[in-house]
Amino acid sequence: MVTPLFAASMADLTIERIRALAARPDQVESQTLEFKREYSSSLLKSIAAMANTYGGMILVGVNDRAADGEDRVVGVDAQSVLDQIVSGCYEKFDPPWEPKFISVPLDDGSGLSVIVIKVDPNAAPRPLLMDMKAPIRLSGRNASADRDRLLALAREDRLADAVPMGQHVTSPQIPQDNEGSPTADFIFRTGINVPIGEAAAWRPLSERTLATLTQALNNAPLPRALLGICHGAADGFHPFRRAGFNRSRRARLAWHAGSKEPAGFPVEAVVTVALPDAHAVNHGVAQVQIDVISRLRRFAASLEAHKFDYLYPVPDLCGLLEGIVGTIVDPAVVAALADLADVEEVLVSQPQQLHLATGDAVVSLLHPEGLAPVPDDTSGSHGGIFIANPALDLRMESERREQVDNWMQQLGLDAGLIGMEELIDRVRATPSDNVPAR
Repeated sequence: MVTPLFAASMADLTIERIRALAARPDQVESQTLEFKREYSSSLLKSIAAMANTYGGMILVGVNDRAADGEDRVVGVDAQSVLDQIVSGCYEKFDPPWEPKFISVPLDDGSGLSVIVIKVDPNAAPRPLLMDMKAPIRLSGRNASADRDRLLALAREDRLADAVPMGQHVTSPQIPQDNEGSPTADFIFRTGINVPIGEAAAWRPLSERTLATLTQALNNAPLPRALLGICHGAADGFHPFRRAGFNRSRRARLAWHAGSKEPAGFPVEAVVTVALPDAHAVNHGVAQVQIDVISRLRRFAASLEAHKFDYLYPVPDLCGLLEGIVGTIVDPAVVAALADLADVEEVLVSQPQQLHLATGDAVVSLLHPEGLAPVPDDTSGSHGGIFIANPALDLRMESERREQVDNWMQQLGLDAGLIGMEELIDRVRATPSDNVPAR
């Protein structure tokens, strides 16, 4: 997968990539991208606005539009323009601050360059003021923060990431019956927060876009992974569709396998999308959450004729985690979420956390092949919080698999088990349709 120019490292910013971006007929200025032919005072306002919002990139020496056949990349005298930008940042900003710059020479022998300005909101002293105002970035233009947004910028926790908007997910709770006994084997939960654009601030959730999201979810890796852990135990399945608690600014999309037992479906997944109330949109986010609930162990124990003690094979759980993460970074899912929130796809971040809650101790749920308890360990783990490595690009299958492997190793160690690392190595060396007998 080609890394978008917005997310590329400074070393990967080449004039060829800049020309390719400028040549795209659909590439216009947005919340995180702006073109400037030359230096102007409005450039400083764009820097401050991006710093106070979601960050972004400004290309100086590129026309915002050009006539047919004309090259949008015109270049500037790098040293002169850089001197003006740096001087302006220290004269106009309160407190003085400058973003990162890189000068990318043109390939035509002119001596001109495109200056790439990358604005990192985590590095900026927010709120960043200019002329006693706090600019913010909207869709392709700048505005001034209102009182609520300004207070939010002043009060925000600087330890939290501004992009991707504090991806904290609440831990799930295992449901219980009237006697207090758990009614599910486990719940995996992950999610992301997506910043809200102007249109999404006032409109209800679009039915058409929700239909697009539903279709994308059904074509994503998660349904296949859910069927994979069932191994034919369920009598059919129902694809993702709107179900349960749906409102004008909240959608609940559910998938399940089998028929509903007294304690629930053997396997189900629930994706919820919630927009904030309209009065909170200046600093609100759309919350996207994925829950996967399995009751296969309890389902197997309830069978009259074939009652047995079901244990979850590690290959199944690896496949399930890959399916969960692969779905939330799936291009079609990302595009639908960006459309719902009225933002660019680049602002739909990757998940940073995965939560696991189990009814019984983790060690009692796993198939023991290759695993052994640590002697005298009585920890009895019932789940945990798994943090994603920010250096990994979860859109790439190899790196997504590496992340899942690390999570599974953590799962085993926290459960007081040894042998998970070696077992994972065997799983990766074995065809996916080979699973241990249960």
